[in-house]
Amino acid sequence: VQLQESGGGSVQAGGSLRLTCLGSHAPHCMAWLRQIPGREREAVATIHTSGGPTYSSDDIKGRFTISRDNDRNSMYLQMNSLKPEDSAMYFCAAKWFGRCGRLFPADYPYWGQGTQVTVSS
Repeated sequence: VQLQESGGGSVQAGGSLRLTCLGSHAPHCMAWLRQIPGREREAVATIHTSGGPTYSSDDIKGRFTISRDNDRNSMYLQMNSLKPEDSAMYFCAAKWFGRCGRLFPADYPYWGQGTQVTVSS
């Protein structure tokens, strides 16, 4: 499985970005994860083939929207009201087995290279 992220960049606090993940297939579960240098990789949101999303927190749920287009083997993350603490490398990941609602990075065997998001105050 090939995964490629795009859409990262630098924005000011309160701004928006839309990340895109283009895959070679449409696995049953895809996820966005992020990693800040020196910290563990953390899941942000997951989405099932049917479109059912899971978010890591109410804060994320209130500002981010995960979606996917199975016909295009694509997944998106619309990020609004960005905060400096959202700054991280964002990764797209995929799996074919297991519960999609689990937010454990170790569940995902397939990863993209990442796209950097930097939010300045």
